Amino acid sequence: MTAPIPRFTGDAAPYGGGDPYADYRTADLPFTHLVDLADRRLGGSVIAANDEFFAERENLLKPETPRFDPESFGHKGKVMDGWETRRRRGASADTPHPAEDDHDWALIRLGAPGAVHGIVVDTAHFRGNYPRAVSVEATAVDGTPSPEDLLADDVVWTELVPRTAIGGHAANGFPVSVRRRFTHLRLKQHPDGGIARLRVHGEAAPDPAWLTALGTFDLVALEHGGAAEDASDRFYSPPANSIGPGRSRRMDEGWETRRRRDTDHDWVRYRLAAQGIIRAVEIDTGCYKGNAPGWAALYGLDATTGADPADHTAPAWTELLPRTRLQPDTVHRFLLDAAPPVTHVRIDIYPDGGVARLRLHGSPTEEGARRLAARHAELGGG
Repeated sequence: MTAPIPRFTGDAAPYGGGDPYADYRTADLPFTHLVDLADRRLGGSVIAANDEFFAERENLLKPETPRFDPESFGHKGKVMDGWETRRRRGASADTPHPAEDDHDWALIRLGAPGAVHGIVVDTAHFRGNYPRAVSVEATAVDGTPSPEDLLADDVVWTELVPRTAIGGHAANGFPVSVRRRFTHLRLKQHPDGGIARLRVHGEAAPDPAWLTALGTFDLVALEHGGAAEDASDRFYSPPANSIGPGRSRRMDEGWETRRRRDTDHDWVRYRLAAQGIIRAVEIDTGCYKGNAPGWAALYGLDATTGADPADHTAPAWTELLPRTRLQPDTVHRFLLDAAPPVTHVRIDIYPDGGVARLRLHGSPTEEGARRLAARHAELGGG
């Protein structure tokens, strides 16, 4: 049985000095290993908000951890690393408090449209100025709709998180059971306040028509629906970093393991966006100068045959790239000749180290394209 997700409510203690995260409230959440569909690095954006008086809306999607500087004040007051609205007031001296339905809102465009599995509303450092409650709705509107388009009366919004009380200085997690493809969210805070970060964890579900038009594309990329299913080590950074967009600019933007003191090796297992045939591979050790792997090998498996990808000893794993020497801080490119159709790929690195990016360029098979289209339809895509 899955453990219930902790709920945090009420104020945190005022900041008393020292480590600002010492009393931060958080818990292990079952969905945070999934890609953040709203990540700015995937193209996510807060495209509008009704109020951002104290702190701008764009802070919501910053990839880094919220920071707190107790000495930082501006002409509007305390500088906060989040989205913060002004304090709402009632209609008159007789009714000085906000009305029950008063709220502030922000519109978020997902960087990778997809099915949402869980949401984190992080109120880090908002100790007494967080919202009393939050709610989240979602919609699917293809193309690049404007805020006015999204707020039109004919747009249908689906409730993902009902109005729920939250706590200050806490990672407030919410599982989402609606399994449909969405492109935009509307975050509401009731009645006002500050939210440091918003994370929208789920499975990317790109439009198959777009992928078909591309023809050859990166079959393992996060934005195309690829995923890092498992890894031997996540000590320094998560394996999903290795299939993120763009090039890695720093060591923590790739996947890096601890130093091995045994005779084994490290690995990551990936699920491709669809069954496909890989024609070209890039293994990028960018920014790993004294800690790149010495060698790497690639193996592929087709799970449509009934083979279990979690069984790394299964004979269904086929060598795609033999154990090959890697250089530090280098993009290595390999052409594959007559590779078989695969749904999963495993990279083995010897003995340990860091991989900034893995690119697996190829095309879906007819069966892979069929399953992509079926999945799109299942999630409510056009």
